[in-house]
Amino acid sequence: MEKTLIESCEDACTGTGLVQSAMEPRLTEHQAVGIAEVFKALGDPTRVKIIYFLLHRELCVHDLSTALEMGQSAVSHQLRYLRDLHIVKRRKEGKTVFYSLDDGHIEQIFVQTLNHLQHM
Repeated sequence: MEKTLIESCEDACTGTGLVQSAMEPRLTEHQAVGIAEVFKALGDPTRVKIIYFLLHRELCVHDLSTALEMGQSAVSHQLRYLRDLHIVKRRKEGKTVFYSLDDGHIEQIFVQTLNHLQHM
C-alpha cells in the first residue's frame, strides 16, 4: 500500500513572520481572477497553437483553420475567446479579418513557458 505524503508544518510551528511583509502589496481578487482566466485560456491546446502561429505573423481565420486542420467556425470560436481576454486582436482589411497577438506580454509568457519546458 502506498503512503500519501501530506505537506504541512509541524504542530509546534509558529510561522516565519514574513507573510505580512511579503504579501504587500496584496493581490486583489479581481487580479487573481484575471490571472486565472489567462492561464485557463492557455490551458487549451488549440488556443496554444493559435497563439504559437500568431507569434510569427498576423493571420486570417482561413490561414489558421488550414494550419490547425479545423473548421473556420471552430477557429473563430477560439479566437473570440482569446479576443475577449485581450490576448489577440483583430484588424479588418476589406472583408478579411486578420488576427495578431494583442501585445508583447502574451508573447513573453509563451516564450518563457517554452524555455521552461526545454529545461525539464
